This record gives sequence, C-alpha cells and structure tokens, in this order.
Amino acid sequence: MKISNSSLLAHFQSATGVCTDTRKIQKGNMFFALKGPNFNANALAEEALAKGASCAVIDDPAFETGENTLLVSDGLKALQDLATAYRNTLTIPIIGLTGSNGKTTTKELIFSVLSQQFHCFATSGNLNNHIGVPLSILSILPAHEIAVIEMGANKQGDIKELVDIAQPTHSLITNIGKAHLEGFGGESGVIKGKGELFDYVSAHGGIVFLPKEKNIVHQMSEERQITEVVLANSAMPTDLLEAKPYIRFSCADKTVVQSHLPGIYNFENIQMAIAVGKHFGLSDAQCKEGIATYQPTNHRSQYIKIGSNQVLMDAYNANPSSMQAAITHFAETDNEPKILILGDMFELGDLSAAEHEALGKLIASFSFEKVLLIGEHMQHALTHLPKAFYFPDKFGLHNWLQDHPIKSSYLLVKGSRGIQLESVLPFLAND
Repeated sequence: MKISNSSLLAHFQSATGVCTDTRKIQKGNMFFALKGPNFNANALAEEALAKGASCAVIDDPAFETGENTLLVSDGLKALQDLATAYRNTLTIPIIGLTGSNGKTTTKELIFSVLSQQFHCFATSGNLNNHIGVPLSILSILPAHEIAVIEMGANKQGDIKELVDIAQPTHSLITNIGKAHLEGFGGESGVIKGKGELFDYVSAHGGIVFLPKEKNIVHQMSEERQITEVVLANSAMPTDLLEAKPYIRFSCADKTVVQSHLPGIYNFENIQMAIAVGKHFGLSDAQCKEGIATYQPTNHRSQYIKIGSNQVLMDAYNANPSSMQAAITHFAETDNEPKILILGDMFELGDLSAAEHEALGKLIASFSFEKVLLIGEHMQHALTHLPKAFYFPDKFGLHNWLQDHPIKSSYLLVKGSRGIQLESVLPFLAND
C-alpha cells in the first residue's frame, strides 16, 4: 500500500534528516531511493536500513522488506512533495536566488553577512537543482532563523519547479548571461527561464532585491509590476577602490573594507549581500565583517599558491559571460607573467563554435605569456590564437605540463564543470 504525503511528513518529523546516498547515511535518516539513467537506488533500500536509516522510501514494490520500507508512486516526486509540505510548516524568511553567473558566490556572501546576526541556513555546495533544492529545504532546522536557497536551471520550467517547492519570501537574480544556451534556446530563453523566479513573486507577493546599476534584471521586475523592491544602492553606500587582485572598497563613514574576492565583477555581488543584510536589520559593522571574513572555496574565484606559482582557480563552471569577465579581470592585474589555462564551455548548442571563436578573439586582444586551451570546442578559439597550445583533453595538458614545467607565474584556470580543470594543480607544483 502506498503511503500518503501526510504520513511521509510525520515520518520526516521524527527522523534525523533525509539522505539519498547510502554512503552518507546517518542513524535515523529517511532514505529516498531515487532512480537515474544508470542506477536504481531501490536496490539499496535494505542496505540503507542496515546502516541505520529509520525508513526507506521506494517506488518499486519488488524491494519492499517490511514496515520500514515506504512505497510511493515516484521517489523523486515524493521527495519534492515532502519538501513542499515541510516548507509549508516554516515561518522564517526564505531568500530564493538564481542567475547566470555569480549565484553561488552571492549566496555565500549573503550567508556570511546574515550569519553575523542570525542562525542562518544556506544551500550547501551546489545543491541547487530538482533534487538539491528539496534536500536543502528539508535540511532547514527549527533553530534556523532565515534561509538562502540557491536555484539553478538548464532550461525553461526548471526555476518554476523549484520556486513552487521553496516558496521564497524574498528573491534575487544576480544577472542574465550566456549560460545553458542549448537548454534555454538562446538568450531570450535564459531571460524567460530565470524570470520564473519573479513570476512567482508577481503571483504570490514578496520582496525583490535589485542591483545598483539598472540592467535587464530591473526591467524584468518592472515588466511584472513588482513594487516591493530593495535597491542595492539604498543600502550601505560603497565605492570600489581596487580589484587587483582583491576587491577593496570604502564606505560612507570613510572606513575601508578589504575582501578576499578578486575581480570587479564580484563587486556587485558584494553590494547585493550588503543590501540583503541591511534589509534584515544588520548594522554597517556587521555587514562589513560578513564581507571581510568571507573566503572563497570550491575552486570559485579562489587564489591558490602552489609551488612558485599563483593560481586564480575559477574552474567550477564557465560560460561566455563569466569567461569574458574573468579573462578581462585577469588581463588587467599587475602580475606577470600571466598564463591562461582554459577548458571548453559546455551547453551552448549551435552557438558553441561562434562563442568559442569570440572567446579566442577576446583573448587575442590582450597580451598573455601563454594560452593553453583544452577540449573539443576550444579548437574554434584557435582561429584568432595561432600561437596558443591546444589539447583535445586535459590529459594531454597534464603530459605537456610535466615536460614543460611552469614556474614563478600567475595563472587563470577556468572551464566548465565537466572538464574538472582543478586536476592541473598537481602539475603546477614546481619549486
């Protein structure tokens, strides 16, 4: 017999949390057996129970083993429905955040700022999809006073699915850029898809945070006639002093804040985090502390000293917009010699060749000591970079680096997540 949503919620409220990975089961967890193209976790239900799970939610009756296996029609939908039901029991502010670039950094900055005063929850890592958002909602504890939920999307309809689960009271779109163009069907599709967050606000009410400089995000808010808005320039006034290598800015009281974030493109993310903090009643001093103490991690805008080299590791993801921003910032820094290690930008569809060629043209407008390009799509950048070193895959790059050690240099490493270019780090550790 299949279990009802209300019964699932009762099981969850007596459990110690939710888990979808038997390798991470903790005693008392609910285990959700999800299916994918290459796996069927229903077969792991018995293992999860043996490891201490309070129950296992399955959608295949062949794996029922007793009262601790709870049968549902669809495991993923049951997880999402449970998250929605649990969300409806929460009364805290929930900030829903999306955007083409910078959403994870902005989420982490907001978390760092709000944590100066509140017991704050934020999406862990990159759990921002149709599985990650439900898991995030279900990780909010009764003690949490505010939550920041990151939402990612590959196509139109994705954000709508996530906001219907998270039901944000406050919303923020970092920017609109050239990301996941294949799934969205071009830039207009990106605008429509990301705009699903503001569609929710328009239909259900809530507050929208908008950047200081008027841009397409402002237009998206105006088109939906959203009136409850907080502008970043109405918060603590800030003036950018420098961004080489790290952002340093001054405040209205003449104090100066030194951050650990590189690149002028991150200054708007800082301003947005301050706007959120001020809206929720934090003092200027608390906002400054939240920004100053934030340290980038997970290979996002992260400086790493390895051997005699200094690496700006920004290899968590890449699209034309973020590539342009990162390369331009890197070119404008004072350090020499500068070397680029760049991997393919994925999910660009029919625009891939043109976007990679345009990237090559951008790189050619600067003077870099070396340019190392990796991946099938990057060959299109060679049109404008006849002296660049090209490798069909990162393993060819690894071999080349072993034979041609790079020392005492300043490097930007960036590429799409699928390439995992952080693998080059051991090959840059030359004394």
